[in-house]
Amino acid sequence: MSHRILPAAILLLFCNAQVRAEDLPSSGVTTQSRQGMVVTVSREASEIGRATLNQGGNGVDAAVAVALALAVTWPEAGNLGGGGFMLVHPGPHQPPVFIDYREQAPAATTADMFAQRIGSPHREVGVPGTVRGLKLAHERFGRLPWKSLVLPAIDLAQNGFLLGPELAKTLNEVLETSGEFPEFLRVYGKDTGKGRWKQGDRLLQPDLAATLKILADEGAEGFYHGRLAELLVAEMQQGGGLITISDLANYQAKIRTPIHGRYRGYDIFSAPPPSSGGTVLVQMLNTVENFDLRQQGRWSPRTLHLMVESMRRAYYDRARYLGDPDFAAIPEHLTTKEYAAQLAKEISLTTATPSATLGAEILMRDEGTQTTHFSIIDGEGMAVANTYTLEESFGSRIVVRGAGYLLNNEMGDFNPKPGITNAEGLIGTKPNLAAAGKRMLSSMTPVIVTKEGSPVLITGSPGGRTIINTLFCLLINHLEYQFPPRETVDAPRFHHPWMPDIVTMEGPLWQQHETEIQRLRTAGHTIAPKPIRQGDAHSIFISTETGLRLGIADKRRDGWGAGQ
Repeated sequence: MSHRILPAAILLLFCNAQVRAEDLPSSGVTTQSRQGMVVTVSREASEIGRATLNQGGNGVDAAVAVALALAVTWPEAGNLGGGGFMLVHPGPHQPPVFIDYREQAPAATTADMFAQRIGSPHREVGVPGTVRGLKLAHERFGRLPWKSLVLPAIDLAQNGFLLGPELAKTLNEVLETSGEFPEFLRVYGKDTGKGRWKQGDRLLQPDLAATLKILADEGAEGFYHGRLAELLVAEMQQGGGLITISDLANYQAKIRTPIHGRYRGYDIFSAPPPSSGGTVLVQMLNTVENFDLRQQGRWSPRTLHLMVESMRRAYYDRARYLGDPDFAAIPEHLTTKEYAAQLAKEISLTTATPSATLGAEILMRDEGTQTTHFSIIDGEGMAVANTYTLEESFGSRIVVRGAGYLLNNEMGDFNPKPGITNAEGLIGTKPNLAAAGKRMLSSMTPVIVTKEGSPVLITGSPGGRTIINTLFCLLINHLEYQFPPRETVDAPRFHHPWMPDIVTMEGPLWQQHETEIQRLRTAGHTIAPKPIRQGDAHSIFISTETGLRLGIADKRRDGWGAGQ
């Protein structure tokens, strides 16, 4: 049983007119349930997740079904041809498990292959990990048959789904600049590319439906062997890409130990390397825990200053230390309270630290922002936070001919020029240089917060390098200042990446706190001249007193919560 908490104006409209539930806006809506809850960027995917729970599936069953559905309904980030991370909390007082299905470099990769940043987009495709990652999660935790979890996505691809305004707009924009990708135009163009999509149009994907049918019948091996593998390799050979049959056969998803931290009595679990997310997030929380933020107020110049200074230092460490742990030794001290106390002592309470003084020789290249995150909890308390991506919006825009799915362009997340760093943002440090079989550094940050062994918050976000700071802001809102769930997600966010030495902020922060922002400038912080939109944190909050689950669809973008 669930119901939605709607704004007063919407409730009035509902009471005075015959309005169908499906006609109500989904973004910014809160959903209640005392059993399972699914919150994603896509209504269809969320409803499939709920149906999976209603059929007796657990949280991981729902996560697999949702991820496959998003490959159909949210093609700019939902995927078969990309990769990501799944964080699973199996139940109260059970240790969380982290599944790493990040893409990895093909065997033919060399450290300097991207030094010129030229050549075929096929060369930027990493070996996809999503299908093996979902299968590993299902083998470890799933309850329902694998095939039953694939069937809903097949139906969506075969019979189509109605486009919402956000996807219709995005498709039209990307189609205008995709002339060099004829298969992309054929698969996603309307009326063979001559028309423009609008809300309510139906998108059919028969090639993708056929691919999903193979996955239903053959499991993950149907992607990494046989006809589908041959189609992917043929696409690589046609475009000068590197992935071979051997690369596909050798790819394995991995189970890793999550990053664990504590903040104000809560346990924080998140992504370990090759994601930088959990390490950086816990380091920032540890650093600000040395200050009495609550006394200062959430939007006080002091609080904003201390958060920015913590961001600056953690992202600096991200740049110099983090990479694939199978290739780079990651310092163990980065997430310790002792190290954070040392960092806190270095922070001036009145003056910004110029980022160049922390290490001007290490600069960063941007990551793509088009990722997607979903949060799930079942009636028995199994929680799942999953973030996955194709890197850029619609990835490489390469659709595998005959298979109907998009490929990633994740190889661009490796440092392109070994040993060369400059003011334009290149980074050439060793931990994230390209190498055969290596996984590129990520900022994806699925998070599960627990209290006394039980989940109280499941969250995550897209946004490239801003992801970690989106979660930092959100956790500070809720755990430090005890904002209620809706306000926790709605509150404006900000970001400092160490380099470039600039603070970016969302529009409401500019509009509501002009005096505080001017105080930051006076302290020496450089504030970007234009506001941004930061993240898309579809979250679930669980009451420790009543067990009530609140599904919070982030109002910044399409989103839908579906509760049992």
